[in-house]
Amino acid sequence: MKIQSLLQSFIVGCSFVVAPLLSVSGAELVVPDDVLFEAGIEYSNPDNQHLQLNMARPKNGKGPFPVVLCIHGGGFRAGSRDGYNKLCQTLAQRGFVAVTASYRLAPKYQFPAAVHDVKAAVRWLRANASKYHLDPDRIGTTGGSAGGHLAQFLGVTPGIAQFEGSGGNAEQSSKVACVVNSYGPSDFTKSYGKSVDAAEVLPLFLGGDVEHERRRHIVSSPLYWVTPEAAPTLCIHGTEDKYVAYEQATWIVDRLKACDVEVELLTLEGAGHGFKGADAEKADKALLAFFEKHLKPKTK
Repeated sequence: MKIQSLLQSFIVGCSFVVAPLLSVSGAELVVPDDVLFEAGIEYSNPDNQHLQLNMARPKNGKGPFPVVLCIHGGGFRAGSRDGYNKLCQTLAQRGFVAVTASYRLAPKYQFPAAVHDVKAAVRWLRANASKYHLDPDRIGTTGGSAGGHLAQFLGVTPGIAQFEGSGGNAEQSSKVACVVNSYGPSDFTKSYGKSVDAAEVLPLFLGGDVEHERRRHIVSSPLYWVTPEAAPTLCIHGTEDKYVAYEQATWIVDRLKACDVEVELLTLEGAGHGFKGADAEKADKALLAFFEKHLKPKTK
């Protein structure tokens, strides 16, 4: 089964702009015979929000299995974890445990609430590694647009206490082993004028525009947190993206390279915000290959 068809179910919901999400709920999902799928697992409860995740894992094998955390998009104010259900299933068929997690949304919950939540999800995975036969040392993450930003943020802020929050399992690390960032922004200070909706979306997420909340724009941008400790990263971006400019990918790739972090950039010429056809196939192939390389044990 090609992931291209699966990614179409969430590609609109991953856009930086708020758009209808083509989600697939757990009740509507047809689960393959070789996959165990469980929806609605609570992983954290900040402010009585009862945050949940869906999990797909291989039915056969004892593990411990590598893990991929999928983070939905939607301009930090919309979207649903269910949009990644099918991708999680496909990853499970390839020997991963894959989860897709909800997180608190703007404008009610501004930065860094969403970061706190996805870090709590990683810590929950480690705390429950034995129960679900997970390998706590092989946890990767991916997301598109706003989800790509959050995945990238996980990759560049290991051990930064101010971003951990109080979402539970504080004894566990929120570090990830690798990141696949699909068209996620890296520098919010340069989003205005380069994105058709940044002036609408970012003030809701950051409490004001760049003129009034410049420091929050800097602190919330993954670009400014890159160190040699950042996780290996694959960025996938189209050159004609009107919502998150292609330059956003080149900036963080260059910064990661300068810090001697392993990083790849898949440039899709002429592609916009979200991929279709041959572009989607290229992106899907690269995503799978990257997770296979970084999360699967090396064979002799």
